[in-house]
Amino acid sequence: MLLISPPSYLPAQQISNTKKLLSQEYNLVPQHSKDTQYYEMESKLQKHALDGTSQGWDVYRLYLRCAPSSNASSEDEYTCLKFTVQTNNSAEVSIPSLINFKYLFSLSANTDDKKGGMFGIDHSKFEKLTDENGKMLPLENTYHVYNAFVDFHTMSVFAEKTPTGNGVQNLKHIGDKIVHQASFSQPHVSLGSQVDESSYFKNGEITLALKGLSMANNKTCAMLEYDSGESSFYMLMKPMANMEVTAKGSSHYWGDIYKDLTTGWIQKANLHELVISETTVPGMNKINSVIDRSINIKNEKELNFEK
Repeated sequence: MLLISPPSYLPAQQISNTKKLLSQEYNLVPQHSKDTQYYEMESKLQKHALDGTSQGWDVYRLYLRCAPSSNASSEDEYTCLKFTVQTNNSAEVSIPSLINFKYLFSLSANTDDKKGGMFGIDHSKFEKLTDENGKMLPLENTYHVYNAFVDFHTMSVFAEKTPTGNGVQNLKHIGDKIVHQASFSQPHVSLGSQVDESSYFKNGEITLALKGLSMANNKTCAMLEYDSGESSFYMLMKPMANMEVTAKGSSHYWGDIYKDLTTGWIQKANLHELVISETTVPGMNKINSVIDRSINIKNEKELNFEK
């Protein structure tokens, strides 16, 4: 039997066009379009003991609407349409107080601002959160609810132009890689009265690369790859009066962001993180654990929860 293999080469014109596409210069910071954006984000935390034994998992789901400002120099308005929490195999529950929670997003806002919220997120909304059944969320879960908003907007730290230093605007060609301006930054991670202002997260040497081109939501996107390097954290928590719990450890997170080259909006993004921590609770032995986190963000055409 005679087997005829297909040609192992491409037509010369196609090779030329492909080479031109891969070698041309790209603008990764186009002005954002003014149409409303909708995002769905799922964050899953898988907990492990040091011997590898699973200690349960949590899933946090955040649904956001972004109304872009008509003025390029003004802040975009974000609205939380819904937030749900699921712990292990329990039923998913919503957080009623966060429905229609609005804030003006700002990359320059940090925890030293008068509002006390990174990215313009007001901390007061996260005091004593209760679920739809009236049950108060434990402090650990409350913090992860707040942190979901921070994680979401961290994608913009990497995907949007930085006012100073190296940022995505410095990536021009596929294969370009930079050390990001946010490297070795140490943002405070305090939260209201229960997570002390001395708490912090310290980034390592953050790298950002233009990994290639891809399609997402039928849009041509730049595929950005980020990596935090060796990061660390310290948290001082006060779950109740006269009780202090400390946690310290290391973190390494990385992922990809798909940014539309035309509208400037993120179409999808993911984050993977390994966290190793040691927690000290008064009157107990130190607790060591490993957390494997995964986050997926999707830009949706619309979000409707009335169906």
